[in-house]
Amino acid sequence: MRRTLAGAIVAVAISGAWPIPAAQAQPMTAPIDNTLRSAVERGDVPGVVALVTDRNGVLYRGAFGVADVDTKRPMAADSMFRIASMTKAVTSVALMQLVEQGKLTIEDRVEKYLPEMAGLKVFETFDPATGAYKLRPASRPMTVRHALTHTSGLGYGFTSATLRDFKPKAGETYPFGGPLLFDPGEQWIYGTSTDVVGRLVETISGQKLEEYFRQHIFEPLKMTDTSYTVPQAEGARMVADQRRAGERMDGAIAVRSPQPSLAVANPSGGGGLASTVDDYGRFMRSLLNGGQLDGARILKPETVALMGQNAIGDVKVPALNSAMPISKDFTFITDGRDKWGLGFLITADQLPGKRSPGSLSWGGINNTFFWIDPARGLAGVIMMQYLPFADAKALATYDAFERAVYQATGGVGRHLPRRR
Repeated sequence: MRRTLAGAIVAVAISGAWPIPAAQAQPMTAPIDNTLRSAVERGDVPGVVALVTDRNGVLYRGAFGVADVDTKRPMAADSMFRIASMTKAVTSVALMQLVEQGKLTIEDRVEKYLPEMAGLKVFETFDPATGAYKLRPASRPMTVRHALTHTSGLGYGFTSATLRDFKPKAGETYPFGGPLLFDPGEQWIYGTSTDVVGRLVETISGQKLEEYFRQHIFEPLKMTDTSYTVPQAEGARMVADQRRAGERMDGAIAVRSPQPSLAVANPSGGGGLASTVDDYGRFMRSLLNGGQLDGARILKPETVALMGQNAIGDVKVPALNSAMPISKDFTFITDGRDKWGLGFLITADQLPGKRSPGSLSWGGINNTFFWIDPARGLAGVIMMQYLPFADAKALATYDAFERAVYQATGGVGRHLPRRR
């Protein structure tokens, strides 16, 4: 996990498409530039692109290293990344648009719209040695709130050894990946809940996700480089899909073969989008501004505020032990104290040099991450592109980037020269 890339990687920095005089920019952006450049030069990560924005516009944009460890193609500020579970925030916003329109409520039963979600079963026992299992009926139905907050009982194979090893008996089928791990509302676990949210968006709107997102989120926000299907003409901008070598994914970073298709055959709410830091920065900035950007409104301010409130009560968001090599064990800002809103992790405590309590965040399995700090009016996004998720050096780069942002800004956006 701690091994570095073989050979030296030359860092290429692109700090904004419209440069400002170096004498003005260097003192304030230097901590961020130096942090990201150093991570590449040490071989911690092959390449990285990052952006900082406040409510008014982009404050920082930087690209370092390479987009492909084989060809050494330089990373660029407009490089495109597979953002995986950063799709979940977009899907949650889409559903809350439908809630605003009165087409459903967050306390509705999911089965009202998705009949296949009636009569859900929960694991009562599971024998990891033999695979034998016993199921029981869920004690309560799954609600829209449960799906938005990962308290539905649905997990992933990499967050649950039970689901990893589960093999259904002949004739048995289970929607969204298997029986529930617990009764809805009882616990929190990261899983396919947002796939349910995506299916709700499609069912209630009558549109496929790609079409709905484009019409109701991407076009209004001018997110021109975000989609499930990347046009062939833009394929050269995609960062290579990469992973650490070895069974435990703890070796040098290598390009995966074959590379994923530019088209996602079956888009889901839980992942699959490709995007850029600029596009995702516009998404974050719309939320910093209470659901609007440059005259286009995607949510009401009160809806954005609701999404950022604790929606799981006393349920804890715990650290998770990975059940598969694609992810290392991962923790949160304050394990057991952080909460979950209607689509986002909510930071509970202030840690020195980092985001404010009440900040919203999440990431994607290829080590892409974002946070939105409404209290200080700042948001940051950092994109790398390799497995495993929560790689120690990727997390260290993310942490150092965030600290450099707050060092450079003094915690408020106006302390950096604006990149228009």
